Amino acid sequence: MPSDQKPPLPPTNPHASAAGAYAQHARTTTTDPREIEARALLKAVQKLQDIQNRWDSYTLEELDDALRHNRQIWLMFVDNATAGEEDGRPDSLRANIANLGAYVFKRTLDILADPKKEKLDVLIDINREIAAGLMTKPTPESEATAEKKAGEK
Repeated sequence: MPSDQKPPLPPTNPHASAAGAYAQHARTTTTDPREIEARALLKAVQKLQDIQNRWDSYTLEELDDALRHNRQIWLMFVDNATAGEEDGRPDSLRANIANLGAYVFKRTLDILADPKKEKLDVLIDINREIAAGLMTKPTPESEATAEKKAGEK
């Protein structure tokens, strides 16, 4: 190879590139992690609703993609909930997130095994409810209470 040519770059992981781009965009548009999580859930809702709206013409690949996207979000939630106690979340909240994630994973498998339009409703509802909760700003009293509880452990 001539000395003036650079060696070819190794192929990049498209998922890592997309995740990096999303993280960069999220950092420049918001600094609130709760809002970032809520937006991710609402994007999954949008994908699932699109499949529902086009139920008679969707492809199994599109359904799998929407369900995979949702599952990846929930994998992050479960992973963060079970990773460690340094985030100050009470054990009961961590357990609830893990249990809800397990339910989402089980429901996803059920949908893939026997696709039915109405089965998507529960995933859409869960994501909307969690997103709404994340978009609600904690009151100063609830933040103080959470910090106090975290300090007692």
